[in-house]
Amino acid sequence: MTTPSNAAPAPLGSQPIAPTALSTTRPLYWSVRRELWENRSIYIAPLAVAAIGILGFLISLIHLPRTIRELGTTGPVHQHSMGPMNQHATLAMPYAHVAWLIVLTAFIVGVFYSLDALYGERRDRSILFWKSLPVSDLTIVLSKASIPLVVLPLLVFAIIVITQLFMLLLSAAVLQISGVGTATLWAQLPLFQMQIVWLYGLIAVALWYAPIYGWLLLVSGWARRTTFLWAVLPLVAIVVLEKIAFNSSHFANLLKYRFIGWFMQAITLDTHGGPPIDPHFLPLTQLTPGKFLSSPGLWVGLVFASIFLAAAVRLRRYREPI
Repeated sequence: MTTPSNAAPAPLGSQPIAPTALSTTRPLYWSVRRELWENRSIYIAPLAVAAIGILGFLISLIHLPRTIRELGTTGPVHQHSMGPMNQHATLAMPYAHVAWLIVLTAFIVGVFYSLDALYGERRDRSILFWKSLPVSDLTIVLSKASIPLVVLPLLVFAIIVITQLFMLLLSAAVLQISGVGTATLWAQLPLFQMQIVWLYGLIAVALWYAPIYGWLLLVSGWARRTTFLWAVLPLVAIVVLEKIAFNSSHFANLLKYRFIGWFMQAITLDTHGGPPIDPHFLPLTQLTPGKFLSSPGLWVGLVFASIFLAAAVRLRRYREPI
């Protein structure tokens, strides 16, 4: 004998309706969107810096026609002292300055966001509400980690592209009004190459700084107050203790390498006897993705980032509101 089913029979001539399964990525997607809704500084701060950069660029456009005339009328002697690479760097300099300001602002936003990500929900007791929802601690921590590691780099790249294109249009308009023409600008400004370099650099920085953001999230989930001090003071104490006890600076050098090592691994300024590279414009030939991806520092950092995030997940599971 078979047990009758409690499910209602499907209407005659219709297909049975299969239950819809909840996508495993949908809670993560909505958790990331929640972070963007609740933390508007993630995109407001880079946009504000971009606007300030454009304002400063507008003022500097006073000198652009003269610069274009000098680049377009260089003689043989001047060409020797100011080769094509330097000409590219001269025009690329303001674009690079604005992009660096946006990137630096995004890094500062990422640091303070990570320090407050898990601490803030315990401080305002909203953790009780979010824990009542069918969303795992792993999903919540990953959504918060994705902001500095994924969302901010992509957002910054989009802002840089739009800002530089707007700067290019302003430059073209000024040159047309002044009667100089835009031929030299189009020929000497390698904007597309610059944006490829920025995309590559943002990816490299995000991967290289993963343990930094992981450490900040771990401190955010553990500390009861003054998260910035708890994140910084233990590192400073280790540096001072090593210096006093062993008169060495290995840990300080390790921290320095974690902050600037991505540039040494992902980019080379060596031209093999050629003219020196101006950092305002890096040709694509100076990118070294193979060296970066094979760097032990990258993979050791990713391992530590995974450990810090796993510890943050466990902490969130058992931590109570402050």
